Amino acid sequence: MSLGFNKDWQPCIYLPRSLYLFSAIGPRLLIAPTGVSPRFNTMAEEEPKPLNYIPEVILKKRKNNEEWAIRRKQQLEQRVKRLKSDNFVIKKPEQFIREYRDREMDLVQMKNRKKQHIRSGVIPDSKLLFVIRIGGKNDMHPNTRKVLYSLRLRRVFNGVFLKANGRIMEILKKVEPYITYGYPNLKSVKDLIYKKGVAKFEKQRVPLTDNNIVEQALGQFNIICLEDIVNEITNVGPHFQEVSSFLCPFTLNKPVKALQGKRRRYKDGGDSGNREDDINELLRKMN
Repeated sequence: MSLGFNKDWQPCIYLPRSLYLFSAIGPRLLIAPTGVSPRFNTMAEEEPKPLNYIPEVILKKRKNNEEWAIRRKQQLEQRVKRLKSDNFVIKKPEQFIREYRDREMDLVQMKNRKKQHIRSGVIPDSKLLFVIRIGGKNDMHPNTRKVLYSLRLRRVFNGVFLKANGRIMEILKKVEPYITYGYPNLKSVKDLIYKKGVAKFEKQRVPLTDNNIVEQALGQFNIICLEDIVNEITNVGPHFQEVSSFLCPFTLNKPVKALQGKRRRYKDGGDSGNREDDINELLRKMN
């Protein structure tokens, strides 16, 4: 801004060129608020646009999907690498013969154990049993696998509650090298149900964290909460079979230095067979 005279010798003020907007009509003066530059005038007049909001659930789902995709890709790469590795070993005929003989020997031993149980006719002291599978499928005859599947013991370190009677003891005797069992107390039953309890409700596996699920599934038997389930299992009540079927097999942790991997009976220094009250100590390490 400067002071000068026009062509008629009249005093006037000359403004800088930055305050004029030149157009087809001619120069026009830009009027801006005090302290605001003219170039920011148009930006202040624009309305702010709302930010795009994405729910937190969708963000977590995207993250989980990405992690799952990465993990799945790594698994496929490891599988391809394992198939293409040079460590691939072709089994010799002698190995197939040895495995076949071991499976047939397992079947013969299973039949012999059944005969020994019939002669002894031992009935356990407690009505409640908890059975844990501790053996894999190596050297296992298909008939032995069927017996384990009938007990709902499909995986190693799966456990189920059973009602002790002559028929159950006969079945357990058949597969004794692959299982261990005993008499759980009230504390062990409560810890298992509250910590590892999973139920089968509407053809889905549901964790036992809500009494409404228990009431909907077992309300007709006057069982409406987890405490009722614990009492029914511990006392082997009249609806023990329904409650046991409602509970999925328990998935236990691998114990540290509790199992030696020996198929001998527990009384003979092994891992399998009847542990009686010592099953509670094993459950404490696996829960």
